[in-house]
Amino acid sequence: MKELILVKYGEIILKGGNRPVFERVLMKNIQNAIKNIDDADMRIAQATIYIEPHDTGKMDVIMERLSKIFGIVSITRAAMVEKDLEQIKKMAKAYCGPDLQPGKRFKVEAKRSDKSFPLTSTEIGMEVGGYLDDTCDGLIVDVHTPEVTVKVEVRDFAAYVYCVQNKIHGQGGMPIGTGSKATLLLSGGIDSPVAGHMMAKRGIEIDAVNFFSFPYTSERAKEKVTELAEILAQYTSKVNLYIVPFTEIQLEIRDHAPEEHMTLIMRRFMMRIAERLARQNKSMALITGESAGQVASQTLAALNVTNAVVEMPVLRPLVGMDKDEIIERAREIGTFETSILPYEDCCTVFTPKHPTVNPKLANIEKSERALDIEPLIQRALDGVEKMTIYPKF
Repeated sequence: MKELILVKYGEIILKGGNRPVFERVLMKNIQNAIKNIDDADMRIAQATIYIEPHDTGKMDVIMERLSKIFGIVSITRAAMVEKDLEQIKKMAKAYCGPDLQPGKRFKVEAKRSDKSFPLTSTEIGMEVGGYLDDTCDGLIVDVHTPEVTVKVEVRDFAAYVYCVQNKIHGQGGMPIGTGSKATLLLSGGIDSPVAGHMMAKRGIEIDAVNFFSFPYTSERAKEKVTELAEILAQYTSKVNLYIVPFTEIQLEIRDHAPEEHMTLIMRRFMMRIAERLARQNKSMALITGESAGQVASQTLAALNVTNAVVEMPVLRPLVGMDKDEIIERAREIGTFETSILPYEDCCTVFTPKHPTVNPKLANIEKSERALDIEPLIQRALDGVEKMTIYPKF
């Protein structure tokens, strides 16, 4: 029996004449993701990628990697068989037999892409279903609420058999590398890694900027951010992480700005620095994990104040989500447990007791005049540490 992996993709199908470009990028991303696991033969046809690992013992590991690649809708192990009805019947029983236990409700779905095959999709399903009902003890035919769905696909090269219940859902979205690049303001919290994942799902390559306030934040806090970047890199192949020394700027803000304006002025410095790094590295937008109204610095008035210092688009994919929704997404992508480790980031340093929630841009700009903004920014940029982060599996 020859076993392989069938990979299905979704949105790429809608790309018309540009579809081959997106398919090539997806194929390259798959090759990069599995190259250190096993050699595999790959081909693409009829909106399906066929992967034949040289070592079938590595299939589960390969499928786990594939489940983190944007652009893929589903992944399943399947048995390949000749396009002969009797052979298809026997393979369906042999391959799906462990799932077809007595008392199970089942049905057969068939898809015939090869129109030269003598039976229609409906006829294939009826023939295979009848054979399984006759030869497997105690099965119950149920086309509406089956517990087991046997799928038969008759394609140009061969026929394929698998159980739908064993299918793994993919990330969906678009392949990384098809949507330009953006720069994520990555803190050690729950929100920003989720924001990065959501924008990467649109095919956007991710750089990340973290603001580090030693000695007020520890080396362990930096390690925590690095670990978050490693998890994000499982989905993006790598993340260029820029660590910005931020202590001097925060001390200057503390000493010279009104307390109620400290957080917003700090955020404005972050946006300025992130934009300059983004432009240096050919990013086209900034990404933040802000959610409207979640904290004082994320009211619409406050977001307007922070936006005012940059010309680059600012993407906020979490803006309409509540905290429970964000936490659920963080658990799904695997960042939550790292995000809640008790190591403070710079955003929790020098936090005012009563931050302004309805700031006026003119008042914030007036408070900033006490600060030597450009030299502070340049010294921070001069001290940037770049790290190239690869996936942590």
